[in-house]
Amino acid sequence: MNIIAYLKLLRPTQWLKNLMLLFPPFLGGTILTNGMNQKGITPIFSFCLASSSVYIFNDVMDFANDASHPTKKGRPIPSGAISKGSAGVASLVLCAAALVLSYQVSSSFFLLLIAYLAISAVYSIKLKELPIVDIFCISAGFLLRLQAGGEAFGIAISEWLFLSVFLLAVFLSTGKRLCEKQTLGMEAGNHRKSLQRYPDGFLEGVMYMTGSAVLVTYTMYVIAHHVLIYTVPLCAFGLLRYIFRVKSGLGGDPTDSLLKDGPLFTVGFSWAVMIGWGIYGM
Repeated sequence: MNIIAYLKLLRPTQWLKNLMLLFPPFLGGTILTNGMNQKGITPIFSFCLASSSVYIFNDVMDFANDASHPTKKGRPIPSGAISKGSAGVASLVLCAAALVLSYQVSSSFFLLLIAYLAISAVYSIKLKELPIVDIFCISAGFLLRLQAGGEAFGIAISEWLFLSVFLLAVFLSTGKRLCEKQTLGMEAGNHRKSLQRYPDGFLEGVMYMTGSAVLVTYTMYVIAHHVLIYTVPLCAFGLLRYIFRVKSGLGGDPTDSLLKDGPLFTVGFSWAVMIGWGIYGM
C-alpha cells in the first residue's frame, strides 16, 4: 500500500476549510469556555472525514479530465498510484465513519452533514457542469460548515455573519473558476464544461461584485463590536490581494492561496489575532 499516495488522496490541507465550524464559538466569545475545545473535536473530525470522502469521490468522477490537466494529472488516481476501485472503497469508508461520528454530536448536526455529502455528491456527478450552479454548490459547503458549527456549539448564527460567509464563499469560488479559465485557455472547456459556458468577463464581474458585498456585510457585522471595526482594513487588503493573485495567474485555490501567499497568510493571522484580542482580551 502506498501510504503517501493515500495521504495525498485525502487532501489534508483542505481540512483547513473545516475550521469554519469554529467561527461561531470563536466570534461568539465562548471558545475558551471550559470543555469547549473537547466539544469541537468530534464535529471537526467528522467534517474532515466527510470532506476527504467528497474529494476522493470527485477525483474518481473527474478521472478522465484530471488526466489531461497540467497539474491535476499528478494526483494519485490519474497518475495511476491508486486505482479508482480502491479510491471508491476509501471514499465509502470515510463517509460511513463521518456519519457515525456526526450522529454522536446531535441529530441536527447529522442532517447538516448529510446535506453536505448529498450536495457534494450531486455536484460531482452533474451540477459542476452547470454555470453559476457550480459556484453556489461550493458556497453551500461553507454555509453548511458554518451552520454545523453553530449547531455543534449551541450558538445562533447572526444574519450578517451568514451573509458575509455566503458572499465570501461565492467570491472565492468565482476567483478559483476565473483562474482555471485563464490558466487553461482554450482547453478550459475540456477540463470543466461550465468554464466554457461562462461568457467573457462574467466571472470577473461576479468576483468584483461579491468582493465589494463581502466588505459591506462584514463591516455591518463588526460595527456592533467597536473594537473589531479596525479589522475592516485587513479584510479589504485580503480581498484585494486575492483578486491580485487571480488576475496575475498566481492561483485561485483559497486554501493554497492562504498557505502559500505570504501577504495573505500574514493578513489572515493578523485578523485572527485582532479578533481574538478584541473579543477575549478587552
